Amino acid sequence: MVDRPGEHRIVSGPQPLPEPGEVRIAVHAAGICAGDRELYDGTRHPDYVRYPVTPGHEWAGTVDAVGEGVDPALVGRKTVAEGFRACLACERCREGATNLCAGGYDETGFTQPGAFADRLVLPARLLHPLPDGADLRAAALLEPAAVAAAAVLAGAPRPGDRVAVVGAGTLGLLAVQLLAASSPAALLTVEPRSARAEEALRLGADRACAPEEAGKEAGGYDVVLETAGADVSAQDACMLARRGGRVILTGMFDPGALGVDPLHLVVNQLTVGSVFGASSAAWSFAVRAFTGGLLDPAPLITHELPLTSFGEAMAVVGAEGPDTGKVLLRP
Repeated sequence: MVDRPGEHRIVSGPQPLPEPGEVRIAVHAAGICAGDRELYDGTRHPDYVRYPVTPGHEWAGTVDAVGEGVDPALVGRKTVAEGFRACLACERCREGATNLCAGGYDETGFTQPGAFADRLVLPARLLHPLPDGADLRAAALLEPAAVAAAAVLAGAPRPGDRVAVVGAGTLGLLAVQLLAASSPAALLTVEPRSARAEEALRLGADRACAPEEAGKEAGGYDVVLETAGADVSAQDACMLARRGGRVILTGMFDPGALGVDPLHLVVNQLTVGSVFGASSAAWSFAVRAFTGGLLDPAPLITHELPLTSFGEAMAVVGAEGPDTGKVLLRP
């Protein structure tokens, strides 16, 4: 439980009981991302967090109880679930953009109790059940995979397209795997950290370069996905796109990041889109890719710590070491 920025405690008590329409999950593993670090540091925008809160929005587990009106056959089923608690009634939800719900922001792990716990209760309608043989350790990364899937769906790469990914963090490496499955003519990763660049090559990219070398690739790519959220990465992504190309921004940028040059945008007739979280459709795409063997998040995991080592895990994430990938908490 994070009571306020910088202050957390381990709490115990009776197991939560699912209400009508809800399920209870026995959490197998939960990943820590930059958003969790922002929650803990107090740098997350106040509209997107509600203290006190149990964090944890990247997770996988097993249904161990159901509330009234929920199919009892779900008990024992491996699963993941969407984080956004969309209203399903507003105009955005009705058109399928559940991540843009006009009913207000509400998300597991930020405004609702999350998965840094041994049990988690949430609406059954959010579940994406997994096959019995699914690796729940790897499945804990299906939340960021759904965001990467949303970016790929927005970029709409076609077989034979030249594609680039700016950034080889968790989102970038997951996007590389999904893009590799679309049979691109070229798949470039732009990443300053050599270990991450090498991982991108192992996961499907055919070339990798540092940002300072990316200028040589300017104008060469049909689709460019920006996943880094760095000060210059949006600008760099637009410079990589060919005339008439498509650029999708997914990074969460800090104030002061360089914007897109409107003249470059217009003269080159670029289509620039963005992604915030993941819709139900993107979740379905990611889960299908995972269960079909096209997406394997497991190589991104570098650290696994017990739930009681929450403080240590947050420090590992905050240090951003060159060998630190995805950090999992295990209850």
